[in-house]
Amino acid sequence: MITPRSYQVKAVQSIFDYFSDGNTGNPLVLMPTATGKSIVIACFIERAIKSFPQQRILCLTHVKELIEQNVDKLLKVWPSAPVGIHSAALDQRDTKHPILFGGIASAINRVYEFGHIDLMIIDEAHLMSPKSDTMYQQMIFGLKKSNPQLKIIGLTATGFRVGQGMLIEEGGIFTDVCYDITSLHEFNQLIKDGYLCPLIPKHTHVMLDVSNVSIIGGDFNQIELQKAVDRYEISEAAIQEAKVLAEGRNRWLVFGSGIQHVEHITQILNTSGISAQFIHSKMTGDREQVLADHQAGKFLALVNNSILTTGYDDSEIDCIVDLAPTSSPGRHVQKYGRGTRVHPGKENCLVLDFACNTPRNGPINDPVKPRPKGKGTGEVPIKLCPECGAYNHIVVKFCDYCGFEFLFRSSLKSSAGTDEIIRKTDAVIEEFAVDMITYTRHEKKDKASLWVTYYCGFERINEFVCFEHNGMAHKKACDWWRSRHTSEVPKTTEEAKALSLQLRKPKTIRVWTNKKYPEILGCQF
Repeated sequence: MITPRSYQVKAVQSIFDYFSDGNTGNPLVLMPTATGKSIVIACFIERAIKSFPQQRILCLTHVKELIEQNVDKLLKVWPSAPVGIHSAALDQRDTKHPILFGGIASAINRVYEFGHIDLMIIDEAHLMSPKSDTMYQQMIFGLKKSNPQLKIIGLTATGFRVGQGMLIEEGGIFTDVCYDITSLHEFNQLIKDGYLCPLIPKHTHVMLDVSNVSIIGGDFNQIELQKAVDRYEISEAAIQEAKVLAEGRNRWLVFGSGIQHVEHITQILNTSGISAQFIHSKMTGDREQVLADHQAGKFLALVNNSILTTGYDDSEIDCIVDLAPTSSPGRHVQKYGRGTRVHPGKENCLVLDFACNTPRNGPINDPVKPRPKGKGTGEVPIKLCPECGAYNHIVVKFCDYCGFEFLFRSSLKSSAGTDEIIRKTDAVIEEFAVDMITYTRHEKKDKASLWVTYYCGFERINEFVCFEHNGMAHKKACDWWRSRHTSEVPKTTEEAKALSLQLRKPKTIRVWTNKKYPEILGCQF
């Protein structure tokens, strides 16, 4: 038997409260990876069926491993549960039990055989697109023919999608969030209470260049991406760096960008003395045996493309080697969530971010949430530790990895007071050494600009480069570009962003700091 944790009990109660309060929508439960969504599903189903014995509940997800995991947790919570499975991958096609767990790809082919379903639960709800021609939407459409009053409950660690924004945005199936412990404060409290293992994402010397890779559907074009990053000399250099940084780590999970990339990484690992095996969708061996061997400690590094991004449960993973760039914050959070499970003797999980996903998408406890299409993106809330190179959230006072104390200075913020008159006439100019630069698209009204952020030790300094504007703003953008690149000045922000990793990086910048918005006056390369 399983005793649910206090936050799991609250999650279950929040669903019942949502409907008892008279709400008629479809609620979402948001819980970080490794906090036990399967137990919440199990406890909710037991209580719902015992309270309303005539109800029929269908729980759908996308992979057989999650189906098996969810059924296992239900039977541990409620050993006599009247449950069936509908999954071609598991060779079971039950459509009649009061409680059914299934895979969406199998269920959609027999939607009308399920009959009257009162409640549909979607595990990993972030995978559900608002487009009407998708499998989940077609499944809901079919089930509503038997029961127009069908209700849908979603559970996920990431309540957003690229191109849609938040899952409860207008046009989506979900209407409300009834429970959320994914916020910065709640996430950190889960770590403090010992329910989650902290992640330590580190800035690496080797960084994958994706400046010429186009974006399709909110993420990098996978064909172009593999061509850009699957280069022997880069992968070999990354592995050599990983060997040094991950010394003493017991179980690696490695992400590559495509099937060939995954196989090449595995070859390099083994040649470098790190025992490794791969899994991918076209492998000829037994995937389950490879996973079992990794969990048994028969080899150190398990390499995959995207198979283990969601639904994979191995609490002993203490090192993630990331060679798979993504511009999807949801995929980023799900991927790194593989390292947040708690295990005896595991203090943290090291993330070697060769893909630069943390500066691109933010820390997993406060990612940059995508906005609806055309609404731009937010600012990445991270800073780099000057001592150990670990990425930290912008608000922390001490580095999560080495304990370095960040000094919070007020020099970049203007303040009202007796010295305001002096500040208007006497500029305070400071010079900062540049550790890292990120480039983000920023939209305001009908024009976009390139939002450039300079990470200078404990300071973060921004500037906007306006290629799509007119007058002096455009002239400044042209001058800025010509000092950093030999090509013609881009006409659009997207063109500039695509070439951003080819830009010359200033060693230092000179900043007028006592303005309302600090201004970069010059730089030295």
